[in-house]
Amino acid sequence: MIVVTIIGLLGALAIPAFNKVRASAQDKAVTNNIRLLAAAADQYYMEKGTGAVAFTMLVGSSYYVKSFSLVANESYPNYYTAGQPIIVSGIAGVRTISYGN
Repeated sequence: MIVVTIIGLLGALAIPAFNKVRASAQDKAVTNNIRLLAAAADQYYMEKGTGAVAFTMLVGSSYYVKSFSLVANESYPNYYTAGQPIIVSGIAGVRTISYGN
């Protein structure tokens, strides 16, 4: 009985810590994806002499970002504009990250 109680107590302490580490890792991976998209958008702006680009012009086998995968079911903007922050929402259904200005 004491062993079961100790295991239950350890589990109660470990699960919130695991969830916090998992959320932090997801946020870092999403931030890296945003940085990759921002760099690709900047390259596009310079090459094309424009200040806006669609997501579909950045990601694909013949574009700037060859492969791209979601980390935690987040949603990225469809369009990027120079000088505007990139806002990714719905990370694990609850968090939002803003990158840039």
